[in-house]
Amino acid sequence: MENGTSVEEFILLGFPGTRHFRVCLVVVFALTYSLTVTCNASIIALVWMTKNLHTPMYFFLCNLSFLEIWYTTGVVPKAIGVMLGSSQTISFNVCILQLFFLLSLGSTECFLLSVMAYDRYLAICYPLRYSSIMSSVLSARLVLSSWLGGFLSISLLAFLTSRLMFCGPDVISHFLCDIDSCLALSCSDTWPLEMATFLVSIIVVVASCVVTLISYMYIISSILRMQSAHGRKKAFSTCSAHLSVVTIWYGSTMFLYVKPSAQKSLNLNKLVNTFNTVVTPLLNPFIYTLRNKDVKEALGQAFTFQK
Repeated sequence: MENGTSVEEFILLGFPGTRHFRVCLVVVFALTYSLTVTCNASIIALVWMTKNLHTPMYFFLCNLSFLEIWYTTGVVPKAIGVMLGSSQTISFNVCILQLFFLLSLGSTECFLLSVMAYDRYLAICYPLRYSSIMSSVLSARLVLSSWLGGFLSISLLAFLTSRLMFCGPDVISHFLCDIDSCLALSCSDTWPLEMATFLVSIIVVVASCVVTLISYMYIISSILRMQSAHGRKKAFSTCSAHLSVVTIWYGSTMFLYVKPSAQKSLNLNKLVNTFNTVVTPLLNPFIYTLRNKDVKEALGQAFTFQK
């Protein structure tokens, strides 16, 4: 009762289906998680060891990779335990902590994606002035602002969620703690949390999405003015890949959080959350980094050096 709730722990159900189906999901989750951590950690190590990659763009990418490692770590190990039936309970305090941790990292990713889009805008639209504008000091400030903004913006939501009362039932039809599940189970007034979630989502998700899209609009406009057809094709290939990741991330995030009331279809939320927390962290290193020519050359040099 000290936390204003009669429920001390929740039971996570995970995914419905046979045990064989859940074991298959566990294998998929485990493989995806292993690849995500390995790829993102490799990117951080490669950039750290290669002086040619010590630029603002790769500094931002390293922060994104670092974020993705912790983002998926906050979900997958517990989800595997839930699906295996060995760790289906989660205490109220740990539930709030997971919710705060995941939403803060998700908000930070929104800010980082907009910063990265702005960085590419400067590099493509103002190539001669890029190095003087995007200095190491500015890039460090932008990254620090992204992390601080991501965690501070979710503090209010975590506090309001911790003040909800839960009288039972205590079963969450999900593999993680999210705001919609808490809203559905709460027996107290949820309006303040719903409105706060909506407003924070507008500020964090929609605002950062607008900055990202405007940056890419200017980038595309600049690409269209390029004289070289090969240069245009190469730039469009990179730009379209980046936009695909941005569209997937912002589209799924807006579906989950930019709404004035709790989402009725919690099963659909579960599917979208799976894509957001398991699939997207694996896509980012391939789309943003491993397709990059400089990174491929650095990898080739690293393997050659080892031989």
